[in-house]
Amino acid sequence: MRTAFKEWAVVVDALGRGDQIVILRKGGIAEGPGGFTVAQREFWLLPTRFHQQRDRVLPAAQGRFEAVLAALPPAETVRLEWAAEVVAARKLTSLGAAERLRGQHIWRDEVIAERFDWGGEQAIFALAVRVRRVSRPVELPFLADYGGCKSWIELAEDVPAAGAVPVLGEAEFATKLAAFHAALTVSP
Repeated sequence: MRTAFKEWAVVVDALGRGDQIVILRKGGIAEGPGGFTVAQREFWLLPTRFHQQRDRVLPAAQGRFEAVLAALPPAETVRLEWAAEVVAARKLTSLGAAERLRGQHIWRDEVIAERFDWGGEQAIFALAVRVRRVSRPVELPFLADYGGCKSWIELAEDVPAAGAVPVLGEAEFATKLAAFHAALTVSP
């Protein structure tokens, strides 16, 4: 697998711990005129320290903030430990829909509202992902191409995720996925 998805390290930690299966994404400045798209269904989670702010996540995640940052490799190194597969994706065009995902992710409400309103279009993407952990993390050099405000990067080499184990059991994942779908299903 050569594709990686950049996300705050504290969010990758929550995904890797099974605390959440939801990724909310507006898209970075470098996403281009079309904005964010689900470029790949399977990818590596690439934890980043860029733009992270402790006060932008819920108190439980704030408590892990320093430990997560301390565990990151040096800035010139990328550590790949978690692979993800998109099992559901929705473009949310109402802030109310995004707010119904409250409790399924670590973002604070005001962060979701700010991201929803940012840019030319009022929308945000919600992805439900199945996360798997490899037994031995892979470390690669951080290349200049990996920088910038973009969600997706193409790794310089193929990194296999063979043998990666789901962080959540089938039943627990199914429960979280059902909650994701229920939050985004509007009754007539």
